[in-house]
Amino acid sequence: MQGKKRFRAIRSYWDLYLIMLPGILYFLVYKYLPMWGVVIAFQNYSVFSGIWGSEWVGWLHFKNMFMADDFYTIFRNTLLISIYKLIWGFPGPIILAIMLNEIRHMLYKRSIQTLVYLPHFLSWIILGGIMVNVLSPSSGIVNKLITMLGFEPIFFLTSADWFRTVIVASDIWKEVGWGAIIYLAAIAGIDPKLYEAAVVDGASKWKQLIHITLPSMMSVIVILFLLRLGHVLDVGFEQIFVLYNSLVYEVGDVIETYVYRVGIQQAKFSFTTAVGLFKAVIGLILVTLANKGAKKLGQEGIW
Repeated sequence: MQGKKRFRAIRSYWDLYLIMLPGILYFLVYKYLPMWGVVIAFQNYSVFSGIWGSEWVGWLHFKNMFMADDFYTIFRNTLLISIYKLIWGFPGPIILAIMLNEIRHMLYKRSIQTLVYLPHFLSWIILGGIMVNVLSPSSGIVNKLITMLGFEPIFFLTSADWFRTVIVASDIWKEVGWGAIIYLAAIAGIDPKLYEAAVVDGASKWKQLIHITLPSMMSVIVILFLLRLGHVLDVGFEQIFVLYNSLVYEVGDVIETYVYRVGIQQAKFSFTTAVGLFKAVIGLILVTLANKGAKKLGQEGIW
């Protein structure tokens, strides 16, 4: 009986399942099938012997990973940059969505939305070139303003003190507009009668924000925060690779660039696969713990 009911449900909504099919195939081909390659983290993988013919070494690469002198520096850099992005970048789309929602002039609102969405559609190659020119110590507009104020030019992209700030600020600039779309949709779903009742009761805009807007958005905020925690060690390979250089390796070298440099350029495939697996396990643990914490606080989790 259960099988017949499921078949009827599929047949009744066949068009919706057909729409889902490309997404399902994408995740199967590009997300789940490549997971089979994780086994080389436990081998001395050779491209000539393949997965089946390579020697099994167990946990050797994980031991080497934790014993490597530069691993803890790279892990610290990755964690710090990710935390900075989470602290400064996660609230950005929420604040922007609330501010855009308060604009009543539609042409002005659409123009601002277009401007803040635009950087998301540009690659980091283009944005990296813009950042290099804008922050140039000799011809960049930022340093020209600093010089006009009577200070010395700052070498932003070669300074260990400024590099992380540039990374976090440029990431916010690129993604804040795109991230605000979901929150704008959440705000649009709030019943206008709640605001009307609040106005009748004499609530100010601030009171409406605290007691209506934010509580109504909380479920969306929690879900997106949990999803963000799952990528806490993903700081963006393209951004770091385009902007960093040997002068800022100490503060800018992260797991993704380390995997590229050691795994691809030095052909240490098994070792860097172990590093990537370690990163994925950390993300899974954080999402699981945060999901349980969200449910204990009365919010809906991911599962």
